[in-house]
This record gives sequence, C-alpha cells and structure tokens, in this order.
Amino acid sequence: MCVRKPVYPTEHVYTMVQVMSEERKVTISVIKADIGSIAGHHKVHPDTMAAAARVLAEAKRKGVIIDFYVTHVGDDLQLIMTHRKGVDSPEIHELAWNAFKKAAEVAKELGLYAAGQDLLSDAFSGNIRGLGPGVAEMEIVERPSEPIVIFMADKTEPGAFNLPLFRAFADPFTTAGLVIDPRMHDGFRFQILDLYEGRMIELNAPEEMYDILALIGDPTRYVIKRIFRKTDGEIAAVVSSERLNLIAGRYVGKDDPVAIARVQHGFPALGEILEPFAFPHLVPGWMRGSHWGPLMPVGLRDARCTRFDGPPRVIALGFQVTKGRLIGPVDLFEDVAFDETRRLAQQIAEYMRRHGPFMPHRLHAEEMEYTTLPDVLKKLEGRWKKVEGPEAREIGKRERKESAEVQE
Repeated sequence: MCVRKPVYPTEHVYTMVQVMSEERKVTISVIKADIGSIAGHHKVHPDTMAAAARVLAEAKRKGVIIDFYVTHVGDDLQLIMTHRKGVDSPEIHELAWNAFKKAAEVAKELGLYAAGQDLLSDAFSGNIRGLGPGVAEMEIVERPSEPIVIFMADKTEPGAFNLPLFRAFADPFTTAGLVIDPRMHDGFRFQILDLYEGRMIELNAPEEMYDILALIGDPTRYVIKRIFRKTDGEIAAVVSSERLNLIAGRYVGKDDPVAIARVQHGFPALGEILEPFAFPHLVPGWMRGSHWGPLMPVGLRDARCTRFDGPPRVIALGFQVTKGRLIGPVDLFEDVAFDETRRLAQQIAEYMRRHGPFMPHRLHAEEMEYTTLPDVLKKLEGRWKKVEGPEAREIGKRERKESAEVQE
C-alpha cells in the first residue's frame, strides 16, 4: 500500500513555523536593586530575599512569569525571571517593583542600612527604568539547547563589562570561535550608549574594531548595551545601563550592573565568555563609588564586600533555559581555576589602596562631581584668592602653551 506524503501550501507551512517560533519565544529579565543590607553596604539579608521570592512565587502561580530565581551579590538583590511578555513589559516591571518594595519594607523593619536606597520614586510609573533598579532583558527564540550566563557585579558601574564583553565577542585571542567557527566568523555588532549625551551608535567588529575601542575605552561614559551576531541579527548579550548618579543628580550608590550572555552553538563557548574575567581589570566604584579597583570574580559564598567596601566583585551563574524554565544555576566562578585571578586582584587592591586619596586610586574630577566631594569644595569656595604677579604669568604661560599644543 502506498501512502502519499501530504503537501502543504507554502503559506500554511509559513504559518506553522511562525506559530512554533512564537511558542518558543521567551524573555529573560534580570532586574536588581539595593534595598538595604546588613552592617553597611555589605550583604543582603535572607529575610528580604524571602520577601521578594514570595511576590515572584505568587506571580508564577498566576502564570505572569514562567520561572524565577532570587539571589544577591553584595548588597544588591537580584531578580532573574523568564516570561513571554517581551522586553520592557509594564506587568513584569511592576512585578519587580512590588518585589523590591516588599523587600524594602522588611529591610526597614530590620533597620538595615540604606533601606530602599535604589528605589528613587514612591510610585511605579509603567516602566522600572529611570526609577533606580538596574535592568537587563532579552527576548529570544529558544534553541534546542539554550545555555545562558548571567553576570552580576557589585561596587562598580555598567562600563565594568566593556572590556570582558569586547574580549569575548571581538578578540580572537580570547574566543577561538571567531576564527574557527563559521557561525561566528563574520563577527558581532556592538550597540554602544553615550551615557552623558543620551545617544546610541552601532559599530561592527572586526571592521570597526578600533572605533569601538576608541569609545568603550572610557567605561565611565561609553557603555556596551547590546551585542548582536552579524550574520542573522540574533541578540548575543545585553547589559544594564542605569547610572544612578545621572538619574538622581547626586551620589546614591554605585550602579552595580548585570548582564546576560548566550553561549555555545554560534556564540562564544562557556569557557570563552568566562575567560576575560581571568584578568581582574580596574573598574570605577569601590568605596563610596569614588575609587578604581580590580574586578574580582567570586562564587556566591564570597559575594560580599568588606575590605574598603570591596574590592568590586562579579559573580556568574549558568542556566539552561528550557521552555522558559530556568535549569540551574551553576556557580561558575566558584572554581579553583580562578584562584590565581583572585590572588592577583588582592595584590592589585593592596597596591591601589596605598595611594589613599590620591589619583589614580581616586576617580577623576568629572566622576567625583556626583559624590559628596562637591559639598567639601563648596565649603572652601570663599577661601580661594586670585593669583597675581609672577605666579600668575607662569600660570598664563602654561595655559597658552596647552592651548597652542591643542591647536597644533
């Protein structure tokens, strides 16, 4: 007996593929906030984490989200959620806001330090961006196997991810796949934010690699926001870009960024995405958000900052996303392979600390404008005297010389 294989119209096949694609679409949202911590800017209290988890558990029960994981790094409460409502969903952002508010209420009851610090508003206004918490989200169509890594940092700012993400997605000495994997060989497109001017640019690697470096080499102003695979436009990584000092106009704590990166099968392998963190590069932040320090990769058990409120830390949790469910996590930096990196970070921290209040340990003047230093300068304002005589001419010569050098 011969069974004829059915033939479907092209439109019908397209519709089936489209429906399957929609069913496999999932949004990963990582939203964080400092809602108060124990004994200074040190560590999130477990009762505040439990309060946030109860809010998310109820949302999962109602079908608002598919899955969630609550964790912390240092004094930052981290909410990891999966859902099918897309990026910047008011419902998801309000859910996170409510979780933080409940956690902040517990923090206030316990008298924790800086309770509700990152919640810059009393009311939710439709989107959590600009209200204090940091947000990294991506909507993807799940691959048959969808491994991701979520990076969470404390005592630093979004530009801290510039160097490691550049190395992972543009440096063949870090990521061998850029050379030997045909799916990555054409490179990646970098979306870069200018945080001071509120503008964005997209540049391609490797063609515009030097242009990319010219910008992201200043991590206090230019920040990698998203990375896309050039061949098909698939999103590869996303970073939170909230700068609390620029939002609030004053120092209200460091921004403590989060990032999501997809790995394997056309993206950097797990080991390639982690490799850049084997170098504890200098990042802005640390004590009072006013100092440069080494970014130390640590496991969850060491995600607490004590020495000079630091040094800056980063954790990495690995998950499989399966039908929207979070399988895991794996504590990726809790590995003896990073022991030497941590030891080097300690040595760098010791060296930088010996500078005390002097640059280059202290941040440059532009960044210090958003700390408490302006209050000190204001107090001294009436005590300055104009320089006259030979010293004034000497200063004038220096100014003229600098002006001439700029013109040349």
